[in-house]
Amino acid sequence: MGTLDLNADLGESFGRWTLGDDAAMSTIVTSANVACGFHAGDPLTLINTCRTAVENHVTIGAQVSYRDLAGFGRRFIDIAPAELFADVLYQLSALDGIARSVGGRVSYLKPHGALYHATHDHRGQASAVVDAIGAFGESLPVLGFPGSTLLATAEAAGLRTVTEWFVDRGYGPDGRLLPRTHPDALITDPDTAAERAVQAAADQVADSFCLHGDTPGAVTMGQRVRAALVEAGVTLAAFAPSGSDDGG
Repeated sequence: MGTLDLNADLGESFGRWTLGDDAAMSTIVTSANVACGFHAGDPLTLINTCRTAVENHVTIGAQVSYRDLAGFGRRFIDIAPAELFADVLYQLSALDGIARSVGGRVSYLKPHGALYHATHDHRGQASAVVDAIGAFGESLPVLGFPGSTLLATAEAAGLRTVTEWFVDRGYGPDGRLLPRTHPDALITDPDTAAERAVQAAADQVADSFCLHGDTPGAVTMGQRVRAALVEAGVTLAAFAPSGSDDGG
C-alpha cells in the first residue's frame, strides 16, 4: 500500500474560542497545517500548537490564508497579487519564527479555504503564493489539489509538489470538493471515512490525506482512519522533515 502522509488543519482557536483538539490530533497525524493568524490562530495558540507538534514529531506546515478572520478564510477576496504576495510572506515568516522558538520550523506550505480553491485556477494568486515562498528563502514543498494551477506554478518554479485528498469532504462529479453548503459536503461518520481512506490509498489518489480539525468528531475519525490505514498496510510518514531539535 506504500507510504502516505496524514495531515490536519490545526492552530485554529482564537482567544476564548476553542476550535478542535490540537493536542489529540497531534498524536494522530504526521503533518500539521498550522494557521498563521489571518483566518484563525492567535499568537499564544500558535506557540502552543507548534510546541505540541514538535513534542509529537509532527511536521509543521504554514496554512496561509486571505486576511479574513470574520469569514474564517472561506470567502474569496479579489486581492492584488502584490498584496497577496506580501500577506503570504508575512504569514510564513511569522509562523516560522514561532515554530523555531519551540524547536521546530516551517517545512511546507498549504493555502487555506478560499485561497486554496482560488489557486486551483487563478494564475495571478497562485503565482503570488509561489513567489512568496521564493522570497522566504527556502524551497518549501507545496501541498495542494491535484491538477491545480498552484501545483503547476510551484513545479515550474522548481519546488516540490505534494498532492492532497480529503478524507472528510465529499467530491463532485468534476473531481472538485463540494461546496460546504451542499448536504454531502462533510463526511462525519468515522467508519465511512476510514473505508474511503483505505480505498483512496489503494487507488493511490494522492500523496497526503487531510483531516479537518474542526470537523465534528475529528479526533475519533482521525483515530479510526489512522488505524484502518495502518491495518491495510499503509506506512504513515510525513513528506517533509519536522526540523525538530532531535533531527526528526
